[in-house]
Amino acid sequence: MADVGFSSQWDEALVALDVGTGCVILTLYSRPGCHLCDDMKALVDRVARGTAWTVEVVDISADAELEARYGLEIPVLLVNGRKAAKYRLSEAELTRILRARTGWGG
Repeated sequence: MADVGFSSQWDEALVALDVGTGCVILTLYSRPGCHLCDDMKALVDRVARGTAWTVEVVDISADAELEARYGLEIPVLLVNGRKAAKYRLSEAELTRILRARTGWGG
């Protein structure tokens, strides 16, 4: 999948810092009432349990720019600021993505 553009130099610097320090940030773009979003959040929470990772859930319905960017693709998962998945994701797929992008041994 294509990389997601950064909204500011601060975002780019933050992701670079996180990657350099081994910190993992999982960002899930979602909206209320989205059952696929609920499913992906439950999966991400389950896989991230017991790690020091940060899981952020962003409601795109509160931001016109995010709604325009992700409205037809939600849920969308970013790993350290890079688009990793959308719509549906299995635990095996998420584990493979996280191993490839973070070196996680999970």
